[in-house]
Amino acid sequence: MEAMGRNGVAAVLPPPSHQQNPAMVFALRQGIWNILSKWDALQMAVENKWGGTDSLDKSHQLASDIESWFSKSKAPQSVEDLESLLHESLLLSFNTEIEDGSIEEVAEQLMVLHEDLQGNH
Repeated sequence: MEAMGRNGVAAVLPPPSHQQNPAMVFALRQGIWNILSKWDALQMAVENKWGGTDSLDKSHQLASDIESWFSKSKAPQSVEDLESLLHESLLLSFNTEIEDGSIEEVAEQLMVLHEDLQGNH
């Protein structure tokens, strides 16, 4: 599977890591990638290699981690927990603190995406 990144470079998305409705898994993965590819702070970190030469791989890992977080959690997920995941990932993978409010915005967009997909299946 491929998705087009913001900079026009095709990105290969990893295969599903869990057993669910394949259409829902694909839609979730595409949605996560679309949201992350429009996140200016993350794209700046990748383009400027703040996470080193493997910054693009680290952004793909973040997308995979988000998918896993949604799929493996049995308890109701909170937007605050997702914000923590995003904050931690940016800090550890890209050595950067984002304080522009975008982590909260991205977390909210991801939660809405997941809730919409859950409502459709």
